[in-house]
Amino acid sequence: MSLFFALATYVQINDPDAGLWMVGYGVPATLCAFIGLNPHVTETLPWRRVADLHVMISSAIIAILGWKLYKGQITQIFQQEEGREFSGLMLTAIWLLMCRHSGRAPVGMLRVSTAVAITVFPFVVWLYYYINKELRANWPAHCKTAI
Repeated sequence: MSLFFALATYVQINDPDAGLWMVGYGVPATLCAFIGLNPHVTETLPWRRVADLHVMISSAIIAILGWKLYKGQITQIFQQEEGREFSGLMLTAIWLLMCRHSGRAPVGMLRVSTAVAITVFPFVVWLYYYINKELRANWPAHCKTAI
């Protein structure tokens, strides 16, 4: 997931509010990289505080974006900027929550399966939208030119 979040950070370079979204994806990318270097880092206070802060801020933004999507009765969320932002932040929050609680209990099959599914899903969706150009025909220019 560190690789995915790093890629998501990179593609924000031409977004109108790039700084905000680069931090939104860069922090989880860094936290995940630390896990790759030392799996028990999730039990350290600094890692947990940064992850908690990111999840807290992300949750507030998720709630705002989710409310906008709900009020606008938007069903095809990947066709709207807010929907893509909502999905990305939801992914970071869920992943960090899974990582935060990973050092407390033995890793079971359910947790591994969930982690694999969450890891594979964004790559598959990204590839699907990349291959099917007609799906992103109505996207703004900054969403079409990063990769």
